[in-house]
Amino acid sequence: MSLHKDIRFQVNNQDLREETAVLVSVVTHEITEEQATEYLDELEFLATTDGVRTVRRFMQKLPHPDPRTYVGKGKLEEIRTYLHEKNVDLVIIDDEISPSQLRNIEQSLNKKVLDRSMLILDIFAQRARTVQAKTQVELAQLQYMLPRLKGMWTHLERQRGGTGTRGGAGEKELETDRRLAEKKISALKNELKKIDKQNAVRRKHRSEMIRVALVGYTNVGKSTLMNLLAKENVFAENKLFATLDTTVRKVTFNGVPFLLSDTVGFIRKLPHHLLESFKSTLDEAIEADILLHVVDISHHAFEEHMKVVNDILNELGCSAKPQIVVFNKMDLYEEKYFDQYLPPDVRQHLLRELKESWMAKTHDNCIFISATQNRNTAELRELIFQKVKSLYLQRYPYKAGYWSDYTVHQDNGY
Repeated sequence: MSLHKDIRFQVNNQDLREETAVLVSVVTHEITEEQATEYLDELEFLATTDGVRTVRRFMQKLPHPDPRTYVGKGKLEEIRTYLHEKNVDLVIIDDEISPSQLRNIEQSLNKKVLDRSMLILDIFAQRARTVQAKTQVELAQLQYMLPRLKGMWTHLERQRGGTGTRGGAGEKELETDRRLAEKKISALKNELKKIDKQNAVRRKHRSEMIRVALVGYTNVGKSTLMNLLAKENVFAENKLFATLDTTVRKVTFNGVPFLLSDTVGFIRKLPHHLLESFKSTLDEAIEADILLHVVDISHHAFEEHMKVVNDILNELGCSAKPQIVVFNKMDLYEEKYFDQYLPPDVRQHLLRELKESWMAKTHDNCIFISATQNRNTAELRELIFQKVKSLYLQRYPYKAGYWSDYTVHQDNGY
C-alpha cells in the first residue's frame, strides 16, 4: 500500500457508505453522562452524514481515557466480541486519539478504527467542491495522517523478521511515504498561499462595501437564511457540513448595498488541522464588519453550541466584532416545547420571557425567526439594515446620498 503521487486520506480503500459501525466514548469527571450521550448523538449524525449506519454505542466511565487503548481492557474485549459476532465493519471513537492508541485498538479489534477527527475530515473530503476547499481538505488530511503513517505499515512488519531488520522494506516504504507526504504538504501550503493572494485582491476590490457574514454551528440553517436574504439558490440540506465553500452575494435593501457571506459550520472538537487549513475560507468571517450568529434554538444544547462558536471566533480573533444573534427554527422550538393545548396567553407570556431574557444577555442584539417559514424575517432585515447603514455613515458618509428611503413591511412574527 503506497502513497505515490496523489496521497489520499484512506480507510483501507473501502466505501464508508456501505458500512456499519459502533460508537465508543469515555465519560470522565469533566463531562456528565448526559453530555456524553449528547456527544454520541452528534457523532451518530456525523456517521449518518458520511453514509455509515450506527448499530450500537459503547460508553465507559473512567477518570481519563486509557493512554494505550482509550477504553479499558474489559470494555475493549466486550467491543471485540460484539464486532465479530455481528460482523460490524467499523469502530468510531468520539475523541481524537493518538497514533499509538489507533494502532493498539486496531490490532486488538482487527477492525477499522476512525476517531472523530478522521470522520469529520472524511465528510469534508466528500463535500469539497471548489479548488480551494479541496486543497484545504487535502492539506488537513495529510497533516493529520502524517504522524499516523506507521500504523498503515503493520502488514509489512510481520514480513521483516526480528533483530537486524530495522532498515527493511517496510521501514524504507514508510520513510519514502513520509517524505512524499511532507513534500505534498509543502506544495499544498504554497497553493493555498496563491489562492489567498487571489482572494485578497478580490476583497480589495470590494473594500468599500460593508460585509456581513453568517456564522454558526453546523446545521443551524445558515444556507437557508442566505437564500432568504440574498434570494439565491444556495445548497441547503439537513446534514452536517452541507456546504463547505464560502458563498458571497451582493445584497441591496432598497438601495443600501452590502456583501453577505455564508461560511462553513462549526462543530465541537473541530480538528485543529482543519481549522488551520480553513482559516482562509473563514477570512470572510475574520474580515466581516458584522457577524450574524445563527443559532438553532430548537436544539436542546443550543447554548453549548453558541459557546463552541464563540470560542472558535475568539481563536480566529474576531469575537469582538458587532454580532447579531439570530435564533432560528422558532417553529420547531414551539412544536417541541409547547403543548398544543397550551392557552395562547400563556404561550405568548413564555415567548416574551424567552425573548426578554436573551435580549438582556445579548444587549438587545438578537432576534427570533423561522427562516423556513419566513417568520419575523422583515424585522431581521430591518435590524441588518440599521447596522449596515450606521457603519456606512461612519466610514463612507458620501455614499449616503445614493440611498433611497427604506421601508420595512412587518410580517407575522414573534
